[in-house]
Amino acid sequence: MAGLAAAVVGYGWLEAGWVRLRQLEVRLAGLPSELDGVRIAHLSDFHLGVPSRGVHAVERAVEWVEEREPDLVCVTGDLLSRPSGAATLEGLLRRLGHPYVVLGNHDLAVSRDPFSRPAELGSLAAGTLLSDSVAEVELRGLPVEVAGVDPRSWIDRRSSGFGDSHARLRILLCHFPRALDRVPDGRWDLILSGHLHAGQIVLPYGFGKLLLAHPRTPYTAGIYRRGATTMHVSPGLGTTFVPFRFFARPEATELVLRSGA
Repeated sequence: MAGLAAAVVGYGWLEAGWVRLRQLEVRLAGLPSELDGVRIAHLSDFHLGVPSRGVHAVERAVEWVEEREPDLVCVTGDLLSRPSGAATLEGLLRRLGHPYVVLGNHDLAVSRDPFSRPAELGSLAAGTLLSDSVAEVELRGLPVEVAGVDPRSWIDRRSSGFGDSHARLRILLCHFPRALDRVPDGRWDLILSGHLHAGQIVLPYGFGKLLLAHPRTPYTAGIYRRGATTMHVSPGLGTTFVPFRFFARPEATELVLRSGA
């Protein structure tokens, strides 16, 4: 029994650093043909500052994004679990060029995780921090809107609504996947979220699987749609509570946007 327990713990520790580097095609019905093939790197949930093989997963993911040179880099929160990870984060963000970033609840230490501490992230070493704010970028000669939700607005249930936009591609970054249920239908073409770590500790059984964290969530990882809005939920890269993953590998995802129904 002791040997089996040691093997399980060892596997969970190794999986926490066994990052999947995935390219995923996403069709958006209203995407202009000029933007067909645009590539967006989506990273989430670094949780730097605590002992975990997740640090290795984050570093490998950043290296991969550097190699891929996507059109946009987006990071959807929970960058730090403790302030001690700030120096590592600073170097990683610089390597990502100019990422668009939102914070998550762990960045504010709003969590049941006893190891989390507030990070006081008011600015970034590189990139743009979006806190209920909008950035407009140009891709292939067309305007693209990238907006981000401040987690404090979400937690306090304050409005983080955004005005109308005439951009040809409208992207919302929100750490929390329930954003898909809250936004007006069609206001956003693409939502990027994280938060759930694909369950982090997952027990497969029969024809399904049991998520020990957030067992009833309808949005675990991958692509979801509601009306004219598409959402990608990242499995994330780090760990929380315990430094293990079981059947929920960390992932860095490159989304390749395709026009058409």
